[in-house]
Amino acid sequence: MSPSDHAPLAFPWSEIPDPGKAVEVAEGVLWISFSLPMALKWVNVVALDDGDSWTVVDTGTHRPDTVEEWQAVLSGPLGGKPLRRVICTHHHPDHVGMLGWLMTNHGAEHWASRTSYLLTRMLVLDEEKYPSAAAIKYWTRAGMPRDKLNRRRTERPFNFSDIVHPVPVGHTRIQQGDVIRAGGRDWDVHMGNGHAPEHVTMWSRDDNLVIAGDQVLPTISPNVGVQPAEPEADPLAEWLEACERLSGLAREDQLVIGGHKLPFTGLPRRMNDLIANHHTALDRLVEHIREPKVAVECFSPLFKREIVDEIYGLAMVEAYAHLQHLHKSGRATRTLRDDGAYLWEAT
Repeated sequence: MSPSDHAPLAFPWSEIPDPGKAVEVAEGVLWISFSLPMALKWVNVVALDDGDSWTVVDTGTHRPDTVEEWQAVLSGPLGGKPLRRVICTHHHPDHVGMLGWLMTNHGAEHWASRTSYLLTRMLVLDEEKYPSAAAIKYWTRAGMPRDKLNRRRTERPFNFSDIVHPVPVGHTRIQQGDVIRAGGRDWDVHMGNGHAPEHVTMWSRDDNLVIAGDQVLPTISPNVGVQPAEPEADPLAEWLEACERLSGLAREDQLVIGGHKLPFTGLPRRMNDLIANHHTALDRLVEHIREPKVAVECFSPLFKREIVDEIYGLAMVEAYAHLQHLHKSGRATRTLRDDGAYLWEAT
């Protein structure tokens, strides 16, 4: 079947569940949404009925509003039944923020990939009053304007612990090829990558359900960015590889619950579009840097919209990732400018 023959995306539900409520998407599988203090207004959580207890996938951020929402969910849709296990798809704060609270207050076990566990533990303990030298160097390399860079030097940066509860030691490791029994189903584990390393996705053997986290989203592309902690990384290559590999598992009938936006069907079309859209964006970027540019001058060919301050950092790391991918694949060169910024130019 050619990509044009794939069924378009369809959305069985037009609205998210109300706070403290849940929607049963299949027997023993509840879809819950939790509010977020960011551009993405909510995160999806999946509750899987294990009979005498629950497994939940992801958690939302740790804030007073989320605590209230969780208390309403636990006493409401989850019926006061014990919460035995929290599976985290990846380490980002909107997915692990309430993990420690659920472990500490409800005795839940932490299941995650080793990378997700280690990054969660490290980042929640790493508090900074001011940006690190590595962050300032990275912003400089990206060509951040001097006034913005000078302002950020003196500002307290976002800290993981701002919206992530302390996480106790200990986890059960999830690996590629594992089979997890939850919600009356066997779920095959397939690892994503690029948006976050060792990103857990779960594919039901017993019906058409897929829990995708942020690896596959229906109407937006997951942020794929280079971070100061690993400035020479090529996360876009990792993300494209994962998408190509996971696309071989996609079926028209699968209901996909991503980390954000509405559950959808039409996964083969979505996988094809995610891959094709990034290759098209790379081609536009090559044309844009026929004249050398710094990373923050490359928003327009990638995003086609105004980048406001709220998402400036996300746009910067993603532009850098696309330029780095072009550089590492031989389609662009980079030259260090006198002010410490990289100039990227198409070969």
